Amino acid sequence: MSRRPNIEEALKKVSSRYELVHAAAKRVKQLLERGDDIFVRDRARGELIKKTFQAVEDIAQGKVQVIKIKKGANND
Repeated sequence: MSRRPNIEEALKKVSSRYELVHAAAKRVKQLLERGDDIFVRDRARGELIKKTFQAVEDIAQGKVQVIKIKKGANND
């Protein structure tokens, strides 16, 4: 049986499911920039997992931080 990402823990790090999806998509993009392969090797278990899974796990474990930008903030 395949593992599932810890979505409940990841949702505790963000304010909504939409924000989780958006943050995970950005994390996947970062992971893809490191290499072309869609899979990464889980260091603890040695198995191949999808980068989408890894992105959600990184958010759940606090390995990446979701930074919220306020609407109307001056981004100069």
